[in-house]
Amino acid sequence: VRSDFRVPQYATVDLAGRRVLSTIARGKHLLTRFEGDLTLHTHLRMEGAWKVFGTGERWRGGPAHQIRIILGTADRDAVGFRLPVLELLRTSEEEQAVGHLGPDLLGPDWDPDLALANVLADPARQLGEALLDQRNLAGIGNVYKSELCFLLGVTPWLPAGALPADRAEKLPALAKRLLEANRDRPVRRTTGLSRRQTTRLPWPDLFVYGRAGRPCLRCHTPVRVADQGDGSQERPTYWCPTCQAGPTPAAGSPQRWRDRYPRRTG
Repeated sequence: VRSDFRVPQYATVDLAGRRVLSTIARGKHLLTRFEGDLTLHTHLRMEGAWKVFGTGERWRGGPAHQIRIILGTADRDAVGFRLPVLELLRTSEEEQAVGHLGPDLLGPDWDPDLALANVLADPARQLGEALLDQRNLAGIGNVYKSELCFLLGVTPWLPAGALPADRAEKLPALAKRLLEANRDRPVRRTTGLSRRQTTRLPWPDLFVYGRAGRPCLRCHTPVRVADQGDGSQERPTYWCPTCQAGPTPAAGSPQRWRDRYPRRTG
């Protein structure tokens, strides 16, 4: 591999000649392991992206000044745009970066009972925030938070302790099914239908996320959006006021956060 780090901390680091052993996901963290007990730890958060391009292919994903790292081989370049977390650590010390994570929805340590217990541990906490907390279960991001709450029929502002028992029982398996179904897809899809499987074109890939003001696919009520969370944890959150039961923000609540670089993948 060859490397080009474009962050001051690693400006002099050169991984040239090292072999990439593996890249694994732990929740929303990516661990790329190299020969010599080295791991590149990255996290996309809301605006970051990894893009892979063939030799001679035009790079797309943002302007050049937003590139944080390039890893290249003879015929491919992996380019990291706007990566808020980028660090090199010893492979033997990876747990320092990801040891706090809860059961991984797509990992070998998946434990549905523990994941559900973690989510429900604070009964007063809003369900959407509990789902995003990677210490509870690892892998759910903002898109899946909104979609999962829609499929459960409750709003993301519902206190976790108020989630009906029958829906709580379904939560771990439903979350896992959503992530597994989209593991290898270039575009996330939760509606179950592709554009080629319906005469209603274009058919949305998602039930509520990114569809504010548009009709709910089930009841045709306009989908709403509001921010959930405080400070750096604030996220735009989508829901159907008819299909989903539970508390919601007041109409016209201020929204300070917007996705400047919406991602269709991952």
